[in-house]
Amino acid sequence: MEEVRSTTAWVATHSSHVTVDFTGIEKVAENMKNSLPKVEWDFEGIHYFDNGPLTVQYLLVLDTLNFCFWPDEEMSYDHLASGLKVTLESDKSAFDADRLQKYTGPQLRKMLNWSRPLPLEDERVRLLHEVGLELERSFEGKASKLVECCDNSAAKLVALMTRHFPGFRDHTVYKGHQIFLYKRAQIFAADLWGAFKGEGYGHFEDISSITIFADYIVPAVLQQLGVLRYRSSLDNTIKKNTEIVSGSEEEVELRACSVYAVEKMKELISKKTGKQVLSVELDLWLWAFGIQCPSLQHHRTLSVYY
Repeated sequence: MEEVRSTTAWVATHSSHVTVDFTGIEKVAENMKNSLPKVEWDFEGIHYFDNGPLTVQYLLVLDTLNFCFWPDEEMSYDHLASGLKVTLESDKSAFDADRLQKYTGPQLRKMLNWSRPLPLEDERVRLLHEVGLELERSFEGKASKLVECCDNSAAKLVALMTRHFPGFRDHTVYKGHQIFLYKRAQIFAADLWGAFKGEGYGHFEDISSITIFADYIVPAVLQQLGVLRYRSSLDNTIKKNTEIVSGSEEEVELRACSVYAVEKMKELISKKTGKQVLSVELDLWLWAFGIQCPSLQHHRTLSVYY
């Protein structure tokens, strides 16, 4: 994911609203060096898993829909993951490619046992249709066939995802430069790795190529840890729960500086311990930390990418 690393680093060095604090990175790395964070992928027990192709299909559907929960304060990732799990347990064909192309908003709500319209519901339905159509057209309807095409390379899987599924093309333009973030495409590779414990469909020889997944929880955690610092105007915008426009300088900097900061954190921890540290593991720890802090204030952006 060199394009993600290099372009987010460019943002961090030209940022106007968000600063990466290397003193904060040093403190976090020092605290972590003797107890590297290890969080089990399904530590909440909310995901479907049968150790086979159906799990791969489930994870692709999950990551197709894994974005923008905040507009409904009662909605969360847990509702999505567990709702899809229950659906699949009761109907093993629920995520067949032909059926993905036909779901409606009300049917998706029923799947998740949700009584009101979902945030960005029309986009969620559109993306399900897009994934179902492309799976049927290029991969015999099976997400497992998609994964088998990547030759045990997470980077190649991300490239395949962004080539075949426009909804996973998470990139933007910042100060005249194209910036790549690829949150949901990378998280699909990471979910496979976590679910299958690095074996079978989750075996990637280059899992270390994956960066963190730039969303709205991780920047808030990094700010709380003293790793990110915000310009006062941005800080006030977040504290007032004012929406930040997708693609704006502030929004791009929040996400890109998070990726860059955790890359630097990872390098420093590895240097201090002499052990390999994966961005995937740090992301899982940061996200788990964040969802356990109900008072954490995050930025608010309507986006289909995170």
